[in-house]
Amino acid sequence: MSDAKTPFELMMQQAQEMAKAFNPALSSFDPKGFEKMWPTMPKDAMEMWFGKGISKDGLDAKTRLLLTLAGLTMQGAQADTQVRMTVRHALEAGATRDEIAETIAQMSMFAGIPAMTRAMELAREVMEDDKKDDET
Repeated sequence: MSDAKTPFELMMQQAQEMAKAFNPALSSFDPKGFEKMWPTMPKDAMEMWFGKGISKDGLDAKTRLLLTLAGLTMQGAQADTQVRMTVRHALEAGATRDEIAETIAQMSMFAGIPAMTRAMELAREVMEDDKKDDET
């Protein structure tokens, strides 16, 4: 029974087969590749999706993205790509590094220290990459 797979491995194999059936190019899809291809969305798209789309007096894009980051942290920061992209978008929308760190740290009370630590590690990766880009 050396080739027995866990339920998760079987589910992932089935998902890969389904993706390949829809579009053969998806069989080699890597979320990090998407992240490199489109690291941040254009300001107009960001305002449409995360800005004052529902109400002209509603939350701005920066606040919505910080709330999104809080929610992702609450989920245990399991979605690395989504956390990194949300941090990148929040920076683009005008959030400071301190505001991002404070948002994540605040979630430690609700999501626990491990979830906060993981989200903070992912945010730090983005911010270090951002610093390197600024230096070049």
